[in-house]
Amino acid sequence: MPKLDELTGEVKALHTHIDSVEKEVVGLRRETMTKFEAVDVKFESADTKVVALDAKVESLRNEMSSRFDSLEARIPVREKVAELEVLLVELEKKLASA
Repeated sequence: MPKLDELTGEVKALHTHIDSVEKEVVGLRRETMTKFEAVDVKFESADTKVVALDAKVESLRNEMSSRFDSLEARIPVREKVAELEVLLVELEKKLASA
């Protein structure tokens, strides 16, 4: 009988150890899941920032395109003003010599 009592004690100790290991595994799993969830939140935040940045870049692209269009529209006007200045100088010369 003492051998059986000894084995029973060892089995109980083994069960206690298994329970302890199981609790550690559960704890590690919880920690791992928490960390994965935190990483997911960071990725979602980064994705949101990238989308916002894309929108800002697109807005800037549209604004720059509009400004270039405006500048292109002004070029012919500037050319006409330059032509008028030349004509004005010629007219002033003619008036001065008359």
